Amino acid sequence: MEEPMDEQSAEETSVKQPQNSEGDQKPAERKKLPSLLRPVVIVPSAVMGAISMEEYEMQYWPKLENAIVQLLTQTPGDYIPISYEQMYSCVYKCVCQQHSERMYNDLMSLVIGHLQRVSQELKSSPPDVYVERFNFAMTQYMQALGGIAPIFNYMNRFYVSSKLNTDLKEELQKLFTLHVAEQHISTLFPMLQEAQNRPFAVSPPTMANIIKTLHSLKPDLAPQYPDLFARFIPNVLPQVSADDLPRIVEETRRWQQELLEREGFGRGETSRKRSGDELQTKPTPLSFMPKNSC
Repeated sequence: MEEPMDEQSAEETSVKQPQNSEGDQKPAERKKLPSLLRPVVIVPSAVMGAISMEEYEMQYWPKLENAIVQLLTQTPGDYIPISYEQMYSCVYKCVCQQHSERMYNDLMSLVIGHLQRVSQELKSSPPDVYVERFNFAMTQYMQALGGIAPIFNYMNRFYVSSKLNTDLKEELQKLFTLHVAEQHISTLFPMLQEAQNRPFAVSPPTMANIIKTLHSLKPDLAPQYPDLFARFIPNVLPQVSADDLPRIVEETRRWQQELLEREGFGRGETSRKRSGDELQTKPTPLSFMPKNSC
């Protein structure tokens, strides 16, 4: 007669039972695993609730769109009360629910539409205010990027950078270059060159801001307009050699002559001044000396 096995032998036998063909444990043995050793699968939709495409279009994107429009249209120097925490939370939830591509395309479409309207308004601007309006539009857009980029930072990290291999702020800057700057180069730079020859036709801060910002957006403009960019950007012109000195001297003399002829500046009539021999030198009294010094 077979003797009954003790509890320890039974446990060893249950552990040494063969596995099935797929290498998994039998269902009876799976239930015996301690709770700390059981695998836990976290599903994002179970944590925050799934966001359908309809919910994205009706609830989440309208909030983001409203914030973006406010940032794009605010006056430079002003700051509107936007809850960046709420906007960032919307972006975070949409990225976790696999709406990154749709949200990126919606953002690009919204910004492109805005820039195209800005470009059309600039084309209809009178020449006397064209430069100032261009500077205003560019400053306004660059300030808006300082608010848009942080809102979509999570999308930039986990979609734009990882999948598109680029940066969101750089892509938004390229949109301004493509839809505004390149559309107005042929009109803007002749005005800037003309203003360069007429002092204070354009305020120096406006001129400096336009040149510096365009150089950061499109550096290849500097070789096309070297004299204009050299006034505000260092090391734009090639290094000067000794052979270039006569040319520089001649250009300086020509600019001085043009300034005298165009603006009516004169060197002054020296005939009204007394000659040196007519000046009488008066002795300086030694008032600082005490009277009873001798």
